Amino acid sequence: MRNALAAETSPYLLQHADNPVAWMPWGAEALERAQRENKPIFLSIGYAACHWCHVMAHESFEDADTAALLNEHFVPIKVDREERPDVDSLYMDAVVSMTGHGGWPTSIFLTPDGKPFFAGTYFPPEPRHGLPAFREVLLGVARAWRENRAQLLDSAGRVAEQLAAASAALPPGAELRPETLDEAAEGLWRTFDAANGGWGTAPKFPAALAIEVLLRRSVRSRDVFARDLAVQALEAMAAGGIHDQLGGGFHRYSVDAAWTIPHFEKMLYDNALLARAYLLGWLATGRARLRHVAEATLDFMLDELATPEGGLASSLDADTEGEEGRYYVWTPAQIHGALSDAALEEIAGAAWGITSEGNFEGRTVLTQALDEAGMEARFAGTFPDWRQRLAEARRRLLEARGHREHPAPDDKVLTGWNGLALASLAEAARALPGPRYLAAAQGLAEFLLDRPRLNGGLARSWRNGQARQRAYLEDHACLGIGLLSLYQTDFNPRWFGAARDQAETIMSSFSDPGGGFFDVGAGHEPLFTRPRTLEDSPVPSGSAQAVLLLLQLAALTGEARYELAALRPLGAMQEVAARHPSAFAGWLSALDSALGPVLQLALVGDPTDPGFAALASTARSGYFPRLVVAGGPPGAPGHPTLLQDRPMIDGRPTAYLCQGFTCQLPVTEPGDLERQLDEALAPPAPPAPQASTP
Repeated sequence: MRNALAAETSPYLLQHADNPVAWMPWGAEALERAQRENKPIFLSIGYAACHWCHVMAHESFEDADTAALLNEHFVPIKVDREERPDVDSLYMDAVVSMTGHGGWPTSIFLTPDGKPFFAGTYFPPEPRHGLPAFREVLLGVARAWRENRAQLLDSAGRVAEQLAAASAALPPGAELRPETLDEAAEGLWRTFDAANGGWGTAPKFPAALAIEVLLRRSVRSRDVFARDLAVQALEAMAAGGIHDQLGGGFHRYSVDAAWTIPHFEKMLYDNALLARAYLLGWLATGRARLRHVAEATLDFMLDELATPEGGLASSLDADTEGEEGRYYVWTPAQIHGALSDAALEEIAGAAWGITSEGNFEGRTVLTQALDEAGMEARFAGTFPDWRQRLAEARRRLLEARGHREHPAPDDKVLTGWNGLALASLAEAARALPGPRYLAAAQGLAEFLLDRPRLNGGLARSWRNGQARQRAYLEDHACLGIGLLSLYQTDFNPRWFGAARDQAETIMSSFSDPGGGFFDVGAGHEPLFTRPRTLEDSPVPSGSAQAVLLLLQLAALTGEARYELAALRPLGAMQEVAARHPSAFAGWLSALDSALGPVLQLALVGDPTDPGFAALASTARSGYFPRLVVAGGPPGAPGHPTLLQDRPMIDGRPTAYLCQGFTCQLPVTEPGDLERQLDEALAPPAPPAPQASTP
């Protein structure tokens, strides 16, 4: 057999197309070959921006002797985890259950019918750090398959049964409880890293969804402490090396607890979620720093991840010139060569923590060493124009960095991740001035509805004019939310109709008759069990996003079937979400929406009318997480039910603020709408004290 990856479109698979390993892509042909030859499968799962995937490829998959072992004893299958999230999630669960931890690259051995019996992640070429050499693993598994096959088959069957049982059904449902949000908030407070911001130790991942839970609580309960924790987490990440201080955007995670040294790959989903988190943080607090980070992150996405056809690429690699982080780090000599000015070097060194010894293998990952107040205190006397000088230093460093080898993009367009970006761009277009984000959101929506199509339906992945894989639950749900967000920005009914289409597909093809949703639709290629991913990891759970989409549609249309489909899984998940809030934060945001009060705003009139724009601006001037908005001329087709039978008052654009389709008096003045919003969002008054009985 020869390597069969050359015909694939995934950049990750193409990275391995020249390996001496006879890789096959996942699919019926590979599985049939394994059964025909009665060989175990070696399944390797990774992604294009993964540093340790590159390391294992160079050490083992490019090695002729290792390849010979793989080709002789196994059917080697290579999977891009981003293109096949169903395969990745199912077998990652197997790795975690068998080893206690997961990660990429995933190295897992399967029976010919796809059931796992031995698993790991990265294996070195020689024994190292308690890990066996990869060739030793291959020889050991091959020997066990020859000599102890019955035992391996029995073990694989038991693992498969456990995985199937875990995804088979949701927990019993329960009535929604407001106390769940209180319990979850206490869990987030208890596990918060007060010293460094955020949650967890090392490695430390951004938690955009948990931050949104706290911001929602700050509105629901006027909880200043929740707001302050969210702000501390946002500020800490923005100041760390995980945040690209020069070019904007965020790396995937930090290898330390203080956010200083990142793992240098940049992922679209992280940046889409974090851009939105910073935007919401700014709307909730008015902190200019948070707005600046949101804008810089959105600009990074549009400037560095945009594909020529109109989508957004999946990631930027961690490595350049065979070295992790080389594109981003600096030596003092490189700083001096780029700035060539003592004052600029002094200001830049103070601002970004540049030292002779560095903080990363003798070089410096730039961080925000001094904030605005610290810089002012240090330089106001000697360099009153330090802000302008710092901007010039940034410009020169960016120019110098631009001459380095740029990290390679994984330029496949993933529908779900682009849906997350669409939601962020649409919300930014509502809140921030200027046309860029609205035009970008509209162009992205057009692309996602027109290009990634496969056999008439939505596709998961698109690259170089080719669509691959049927869309998953995550794709339909995230795209639906993004489209609904864009509708509430420009009030084009096309987006609303397309969002409903995603919801209808979810309900018809992904629903479990027992409640909730599967990751794969009814027509997908079957695996040994139908996966159901409930945890955020770190992309939001497709099930939680589907629930949120259905709740928003219920609020806009009044159709109870959307709400009923959402409440069953939400009731089932609230207990586990309360116990593990950082891992199930998407469910908590959906629960916050379901518990209400959901505010429905109908804006009746011509969206181009200045009076209409003034009313819309009022609804966009703050953070209103449980507000849905419909807008357009009276009687115009294609809009949500919320707009029906709402006349304009005296021919002027008119606002109707409603709950449960019961509306307050219509208003035409922005000040009156602002008052109604404030009153509707006021927390309920505590019960009056009862007189004691003598």
